[in-house]
Amino acid sequence: MSLESSYPEFRLNQSRYDQATFLGRFRHCLDLIDPRTLLVSEAKLYNSVKLLEDFKNGKLSDGITNKELWEAQKIKQATFHPDTGEKVLMPFRMCGFVPFGSPIVAGMLMPNPTIAQTIFWQWLNQSHNAFVNYSNRNATKPTTTAMFLKGYFGATTAALVISEIGRASCRERV
Repeated sequence: MSLESSYPEFRLNQSRYDQATFLGRFRHCLDLIDPRTLLVSEAKLYNSVKLLEDFKNGKLSDGITNKELWEAQKIKQATFHPDTGEKVLMPFRMCGFVPFGSPIVAGMLMPNPTIAQTIFWQWLNQSHNAFVNYSNRNATKPTTTAMFLKGYFGATTAALVISEIGRASCRERV
């Protein structure tokens, strides 16, 4: 079986994988969070967008394969917000969550942190999470800035309180 035949007929704005099965949904999610899409050049990114526009308008060049179309869609979906069409900053894309979040998690797992270190890493983690959530929000339903700030401060406060309780209980055992 050739590589091209492993790609189904292209369908714009639909998943390459069968969404009726767990494996299809899982593979679709893996496509969306593939960190390799962070390494795509601006030229390739905009060529991907143009290729999809050409497909949509029925102006595809000869020789364009299903594989090229699916790859272009994967790049576009990993980079642009589906509702606003705005380019999402790299650290806040779903494909950037693990690469950009891992150093933060490593900082939170440092042994014997001071209170200042705990506050810093918890604040950075909650801030990163808030920006990821905001950048990937459902933009078809407006949400006020006050609601986002309430959620951010609530999550940050809860993280700090819980981490300090955990730190204090560890000190008591020693």
